[in-house]
Amino acid sequence: MRFGGMTPLQLVDFAEAQCLAGLKLHVDDGEQASLSRMSDDALTAFAAQLKARGLELHIETSTTHASGLADAVRIGLATGATSLRCYPRYEGRVSQIIAWTIADLRRLADLDPEGRLRLTLEQHEDLKSEELVHIVNAVANPRLGLLFDFGNMINAYELPMPALAIQAPYVTEVHVKDCLVQPDNGGWAHLACLSGEGHLPMQAMFVDLLLLGRDRPQVLAFGLEEEEGYFAPALRRPSDGPDPFIPGRTASFTDIGPGNIEVRLSREAAAARRQVETIRTMLEDIAHEAERTEG
Repeated sequence: MRFGGMTPLQLVDFAEAQCLAGLKLHVDDGEQASLSRMSDDALTAFAAQLKARGLELHIETSTTHASGLADAVRIGLATGATSLRCYPRYEGRVSQIIAWTIADLRRLADLDPEGRLRLTLEQHEDLKSEELVHIVNAVANPRLGLLFDFGNMINAYELPMPALAIQAPYVTEVHVKDCLVQPDNGGWAHLACLSGEGHLPMQAMFVDLLLLGRDRPQVLAFGLEEEEGYFAPALRRPSDGPDPFIPGRTASFTDIGPGNIEVRLSREAAAARRQVETIRTMLEDIAHEAERTEG
């Protein structure tokens, strides 16, 4: 999408072809063709395409700042999206980032007064699980939950299963991916890889997430993110003081390297299709084991 090889509508085609329930789409994905660049009429037409195909739309933005959040809410309401993911990208002490994020997210009630959007805050490499839970509780908006990413806790020097145990009561959505964990300046970096080829306990996380909820599933969406080659450095370390400094950073993107761009993008498309197959197989294995155990 970044290099013009796919538009938002073509991602809709992909979701339909793979028999998925819907799609997660960043408001800036597709550059000139992105949702953030569409006119009101184009957003309405995009919503009509989704409705005609029976697909649900979740949108994402890489900020909690007032202007970016307001624009994402506008796009979400115009496209009939049911969910909006965000995360803070501030530079500062952890205590400052937490305070700024709480203030930002308290504006959501005014931006979407009818409560049409579910809201999720993602652990995005800097804040720890306890800090995210603190933010959700402080905002006290019943429509705000957490989006659990399979690998982003690594950069905050947390392990997947302990992080999930802390976040579990608040998790309503998920990003599914795999990664290699690498030592990095006293902390851990993560290098995303093909699903099933990394260090993450993917099947164990799926089991715990699928079991959340009493009368109905607590997790409402598993978004597939095959980010082969995406690198994220350590942002937290065991040597941190009580209020460490987090440097500023851009929104996430994958460096495609110096090789042939057409070959790289073709590999990306193949990896996306392969991830759908890999995750379906993993879920079938979980279902068969559950049936065997129950039997």
